[in-house]
This record gives sequence, C-alpha cells and structure tokens, in this order.
Amino acid sequence: MDILYFAWVRERIGLPKERIETSATTVAELVEELRTREARYAEAFSDLKALRVALDQELSEFDAPLAGVREVAFFPPMTGG
Repeated sequence: MDILYFAWVRERIGLPKERIETSATTVAELVEELRTREARYAEAFSDLKALRVALDQELSEFDAPLAGVREVAFFPPMTGG
C-alpha cells in the first residue's frame, strides 16, 4: 500500500510517500509497525493526538481496518480561518 506523509510528518520522516508491504490489520497496528522502523518514524508517530489519518482519501480513525485500503495518509490537524 502507499503511505503518504504531509507537513511536519513528512519533514520528520524525510519522505513524502513510500510503498510498503504490511501485515497490519488496522491503522493503529500500521503505526506501531512504522514506529519500530527507525527513530525518525518513532518521533513522527510519538503523539497520535497530534495526527490525523485518511484511508483512500477519506478521513478515518486509528482503529479503522486496513482491508482493501490502497492509500494511507498521515497529516497534522487542519485549521481554517
């Protein structure tokens, strides 16, 4: 699946996107898998309250299943004004 990183998440990880193979069944499991990769991932995913996630361009929750998902995007909360 494709993983996309935006804003400070991209800056901390150092990549705008990557394609990965995963056995994770939920977004939370995917995050745990990513955290164990390297320190930069652990830093980017250290506070999930500061992150939002979208599955196939639909805003979602971290307990959402990944079955059939092609794209996961991580980004900070958006503000308007």
